Amino acid sequence: MSSQKYSRRAFIRKNGLGGLGLLAASSLLSNTIIDCTNIKGRPAILDGSAIRKGKTWPDWPIWNPETDSSRIDAVLKSGVWSRATVVSEFEKKWAETVGARRCVTVVNGTNALTVALNQLGVTVGDEVLVPPYTFIGTIVAIINNGAMPVFVDTNRETFQIDVSKIEAKITSRTKAILPVHVLGLPADMNAIMTIARKHNLFVIEDACQAPLAEINNQQVGTFGNAGCYSFQNSKNLPVGEGGAIVSNNENFIDRCYSYHNFGYPYGSVTGAPDAGALRQGNKLRWTEYQAAIGLAQLVRFQEQTNLRNTNAAYLRSKIESLPGIIPYKLSPGVTRPTFHLFAFRYQKEAFGGLSRTGFINALNAEGIPASAGYTPLNTQPYLSEVFQSSLYKKVYPKKMLNIQSYNSNNHCPENDILCNEEAVWLFQNLLLGNRSDMDDIAAAIEKTHANAEQIKKSIG
Repeated sequence: MSSQKYSRRAFIRKNGLGGLGLLAASSLLSNTIIDCTNIKGRPAILDGSAIRKGKTWPDWPIWNPETDSSRIDAVLKSGVWSRATVVSEFEKKWAETVGARRCVTVVNGTNALTVALNQLGVTVGDEVLVPPYTFIGTIVAIINNGAMPVFVDTNRETFQIDVSKIEAKITSRTKAILPVHVLGLPADMNAIMTIARKHNLFVIEDACQAPLAEINNQQVGTFGNAGCYSFQNSKNLPVGEGGAIVSNNENFIDRCYSYHNFGYPYGSVTGAPDAGALRQGNKLRWTEYQAAIGLAQLVRFQEQTNLRNTNAAYLRSKIESLPGIIPYKLSPGVTRPTFHLFAFRYQKEAFGGLSRTGFINALNAEGIPASAGYTPLNTQPYLSEVFQSSLYKKVYPKKMLNIQSYNSNNHCPENDILCNEEAVWLFQNLLLGNRSDMDDIAAAIEKTHANAEQIKKSIG
């Protein structure tokens, strides 16, 4: 594998995880002891024998035709393919699953965030506090509403927004905080909600990577004014594309529903009979067959989440004492993570100066798909392009649109270290393997450590 950094989605496509085959159910319960025979052997990246030679990882997404296809077939045969009763059924079950009162589905997670911000009144001239360690869709949702993203640095231990740095970023323009429960690990919502209440700010939770994660036994996505989810193909509940907004505020969800359906009346959003569209809207409705796929995935969702958590805890115990490996740390009060990604920090000094790229390439050669993850979002070229748009020039003072000044004010040094030097990701489908598979991951790290100087000399 080249030294190129891959996003979560691009890496999955590049490595063709589809078609690798599911492990047999009996193997999921295996307690096989780690096989150390290859740890001190020649590294696979130097033409040695790979630890995972001849082995495969669980496929993703999973589709079992025998159990899953009946709902799809029924929808197709019905001829009712646009939003109807199956979508409503999914929304009801998703709200129940994540512990919220109401849910409305939309075309993807980015639009879930966009609509939630919009219906809370976040608009041109407002600022939204957001972490730089996230997928670009989080920032797109802010920009799509004409608001200004203000980046709060990352806590490298937790990979989450650093709550100790939030209040220093609040100005008279600040309208909302948008924490991201990235990797499936919850942000510190108790601290965030305290700050939000103090400063009268909205909170929109980006829970796209973290459905079922909990803080003090309360699910993320239900602390703030709205919680947003994604059902994109790589997510823990995959539909292909799709998103959802949840809230306990009935009127807010009614407004979201109205907005996603052209602004027509819905629930508490009412007007004169036959008045037509009442307010600004869009067309972001889900289809019946998307909902049918989601309902099929929901059947095994809890079991898969439990398996990931069990394997993640075991894997963490295997690698936390290894030199140069620092696993994620959970935020205060977390009672359940969900592991869309298993992440740790890499310290090259403990590996004889072997670069992170070299370390990741060595793992890949051993048959362990790994990635460096995100690049910093606060310095990418899209921001300069947005600031040059006519809308932003009309709304914001010139000094706010000076990209050099913006970059300086939004400098996130801890996030830069995490993105550019330390972070290593393992994808969630690896955690659907068995204990022997987790042993292989640990063995590959140990093997790379044992041969780090040789690898560095050979690959630079």
